[in-house]
Formats: sequence, C-alpha cells, structure tokens
Amino acid sequence: MNHEEIIITKNEFLRQFEAVLKDELVTVEYSQQERKIFLTKLTMPDHLKEEGFLDPFLDKLLAQIKEGTDRVVPTSPEIAKFIRKNRRKYKDLLPVGINI
Repeated sequence: MNHEEIIITKNEFLRQFEAVLKDELVTVEYSQQERKIFLTKLTMPDHLKEEGFLDPFLDKLLAQIKEGTDRVVPTSPEIAKFIRKNRRKYKDLLPVGINI
C-alpha cells in the first residue's frame, strides 16, 4: 500500500488514531500527558499485517506525530519493535532518556 493512500485521523473522544485499510478499522490507542503521547495499543487484523500494512501505517502515523511538538512513548510492543527497527529515523521522536 502506498504511504499517501493511508489517511489517519485523530479521534480525541476515543483517544485513538484511526485509519480504514481495505474496509477494516485500524486503531492505535493513546494517552497524552504534557508533551508526550503514549501509544498504548495497536489494533490491526492479522491478515492486514500479513499483507504488509503494518509498517506503512506506523510510518505514516509517526510522520504525522513528528509534524507536531509531542514526543512518543511506545508502550505497545509492536510499535516499540517498529521504532527499534527504524531507530535512526525516529530517535528524535522519543523523549530524552527513553531508550527502546
């Protein structure tokens, strides 16, 4: 899937980022404290992960967050794994003193 085709919206009422991929809702729950966004839970059907949607979705989400001033604290194992795998690209998104 093309990076530009993914549209992620921030649902502040439900405290989650949302995207519709192949007619399925994909969400990342978050909590926000001061200037930090804690990414707490990723919900994506397994078949979408197998089809390769996980990396482009997370890449787009983190790029969107990067446009603001917030820092990211990934408490979801899958999101932490993605950031660890792409450490150089996203190290400036992590708060000072946080290592993944």
